Amino acid sequence: MSELEEELEKPILPAGTLLEGATGAEEDEEGGDELYEHHRITADRRQELLRLDKFLLNRLPSTSRTRIQNAIKAEAVQVNDRAVKSNYRVKPGDTITITLPEPPREFKVVPEPMNLDIRYEDAELLIVNKPAGLVVHPAFGNWNGTLVNGLAYHLQNLPTGRNGEIRPGLVHRIDKDTSGLLVIGKTEFAMTHLSNQFFHHTIERTYLALVWGVPKDEAGTVRGHIGRSLKDRKVQAVYPDGEQGKHAVTHYKVLRSFGKVALLQCNLETGRTHQIRAHMKHIGHPLFGDATYGGDKIVYGQRTGAYKAFAEKMLELMPRQALHAKSLGFEHPTTRELLHFEAELPADFEAVLAEWDKYATEHP
Repeated sequence: MSELEEELEKPILPAGTLLEGATGAEEDEEGGDELYEHHRITADRRQELLRLDKFLLNRLPSTSRTRIQNAIKAEAVQVNDRAVKSNYRVKPGDTITITLPEPPREFKVVPEPMNLDIRYEDAELLIVNKPAGLVVHPAFGNWNGTLVNGLAYHLQNLPTGRNGEIRPGLVHRIDKDTSGLLVIGKTEFAMTHLSNQFFHHTIERTYLALVWGVPKDEAGTVRGHIGRSLKDRKVQAVYPDGEQGKHAVTHYKVLRSFGKVALLQCNLETGRTHQIRAHMKHIGHPLFGDATYGGDKIVYGQRTGAYKAFAEKMLELMPRQALHAKSLGFEHPTTRELLHFEAELPADFEAVLAEWDKYATEHP
């Protein structure tokens, strides 16, 4: 086992740990990395005794009976903080919460044959290792050639793909220029069960990030609400006082120091858009190569001489943010087995690490 692999065996915090002060509220109208909706309903004082499934159908008229029943079966519906059966009778004052995968979009996705790097697949789910440069889902300017187009082709004979919805099976996503693992639900039940795990923070996600500079603490936690920047809507800003944005927490650990850059392990407690990228920028260590957050230029070290030439060569070698979704751990929707998957670093990331390691050795 390599030194890096040994470090990755040491978790920052146990999977599923929810720290004090975490809200658990992942719904984000501006878009987050976790793709689900969450509802909280309190029955009024005049509520007559009514079966839970019928109560939810009345309160969520745009949600189908099948989606509601799958959510109850997946224990994604709780009454007064405990899972119940469909025949539970809702009483006055009951508080009902329900987590659902995002509903299908109204327009079609064209299935496209694609060479997907599938690391695992069974009747309920599949694990895909996404290469950097591949957009996850169609949007303005990227209607074709996305991962979802490839998934729509791969899953076209399954229930989650028959209507060509915009995100067949997706319950989370990663940025275009981020590489690594995604879990895909192949059935409505699997999607619901996985969405519920994301909501309750029991999904283990480990990222590797190369950042400019070396954090002063070997391990730490970044807390700060994340929301759209008021100056540039393409950028996520950090609001440490919580006056705007959504609650966000990132845990990090320094795996290797190369003097001017460092390799970090990052674990997400929440799943906001650009969370690691925005949080690292906020603490003064933007991701190497990240043009959106200022990492595509020399941030640490003199911008002259041999070092300048070397650093610029490294940026050319990896002209994207150095971020990789290394591992995923979760409970299988039907077998309840705890699964864990890992994906090796892509070639450009490995090459940049090797060059920085060599430079740091030669220039201590």
